[in-house]
Amino acid sequence: MSFFKGQEELNLTEGGIVKPLFFLSLPIVITNLMQTAYNLADTFWLGQYSTEALAAISFAFPMVFLLISLGMGLSVAGSVLVAQHTGAEETEKAEYAASQTVSFAFIASVIFGAIGYPFVEEFLAFLGASPEVLPGATAYMQVVALGLPFMFGFFVFISLMRGAGDTITPMLVMFGTVVINVILDPFLINGWAVGPIAFPELGIQGAAIATIFSRALAMLVGLYIMLSGTRGIQINVADMKPDLQYLRKILRIGVPASIEGTGRALSINALLIVVGLFSTSVVAAFGIGTRVFSVIFLPAIAVARGVETMTGQNVGAGKYDRAQEANYVAAKGLFGILGVVGVAIFFVPTPIVSVFTDDPAVLDVGAQFLRYVALSFGFIGIQRAFTGGFRGAGKTLIAAAISITALAVIRLPVSYVASQGILPTDLWFLGQPDVRGIWIAFFASNVAGAVIAWLWFRRGTWRAGDVRGTPDPSGSEPGPEPDDAEATIGDD
Repeated sequence: MSFFKGQEELNLTEGGIVKPLFFLSLPIVITNLMQTAYNLADTFWLGQYSTEALAAISFAFPMVFLLISLGMGLSVAGSVLVAQHTGAEETEKAEYAASQTVSFAFIASVIFGAIGYPFVEEFLAFLGASPEVLPGATAYMQVVALGLPFMFGFFVFISLMRGAGDTITPMLVMFGTVVINVILDPFLINGWAVGPIAFPELGIQGAAIATIFSRALAMLVGLYIMLSGTRGIQINVADMKPDLQYLRKILRIGVPASIEGTGRALSINALLIVVGLFSTSVVAAFGIGTRVFSVIFLPAIAVARGVETMTGQNVGAGKYDRAQEANYVAAKGLFGILGVVGVAIFFVPTPIVSVFTDDPAVLDVGAQFLRYVALSFGFIGIQRAFTGGFRGAGKTLIAAAISITALAVIRLPVSYVASQGILPTDLWFLGQPDVRGIWIAFFASNVAGAVIAWLWFRRGTWRAGDVRGTPDPSGSEPGPEPDDAEATIGDD
């Protein structure tokens, strides 16, 4: 028996919980780890290139996240619909949902990229990018805006395959493209030569070109796999004609998910304004810290996606108690695993930061950042597990409300008030601007988000989240039924 179990070997609606959740989530962990390798490779090589380039990428990454988050709802909607139809053994409806998702994701990515491109520099300047950092960050983001359809395309491929229960195929596709990106990065950033071939020194723009080129290859391979129908879900050219009636169904599920992703991105971008009030070294350390978090939280994100699929398929099959059990198992497991990791990092943060930079000032601030946040890692696992369950059940607005509350209502205002010394001196350690206020806000928001997610899930309102409610896509009306009482997204 192979260590990775294929889709045909996983039964998400029968038997135990731990094993199928593990085998579903493990390839997602590896896929996300390889996806994060894109960012880590950029961060590493740009850190060797210059501190200004490293600070520029700190501003660029949140804007990348914002553009992707605007279209995130489409991939989430597609994944949820495919999962629920798969659990209900409605193959044709699952294929129709996947085909429509691909079409509308491509259209949305072109629109978002075209709108975002002209305003890249103004937006980064608004965030507080200094004159030294702004040109590099702008060059990076302009390439990303032009390549947004490729980034969207691959994310949709991952989501649709996951909804069908296949997480191995995206992992294999990702592996090949990561290798290409890691190889290209130093050549395009530094202008290295290979024999007679001399690459231009493009700096931060080279990192963006390497990433987009790699994502484009991944998207093309993903489309080929889905069109062939040999793995996971199949898409059909005949079903890809945009169906505006079916778009209503996708938007009912997807818009709250986009709100969640966009809310996260806007909160991170707004937080950069607060971070930007401090030195370039602090900005660079913040960028390194968030990249480290992106690796540490891979298990939480992966298990949340696994819970999303298990919840979706079990809701589609009408097995609500099994869906609930999957959520609690995931929350407990992630709290334990990430809690242990957090304790370890609390004691040895400096060697981790030193992987990315040897600047003493950046090292000190980055280590401080990790130490302040590390002991809250377990709570991130709890929040991620339950919000994944909400999404799988179709309650995407609840997941959005929890995330936005933790980030925009708690983390952002606390960061500003605490870091700027606005609190009275007798309630604060200095009574003047201090970057530690930002790190404390991270800790507080992580704990609060976990508590809110747990209490909301206990209410049980996610059980009314079956979002299928569609007639046969081969019939005259493949779109949603407006009066479908069960397809109520976010009615809580």
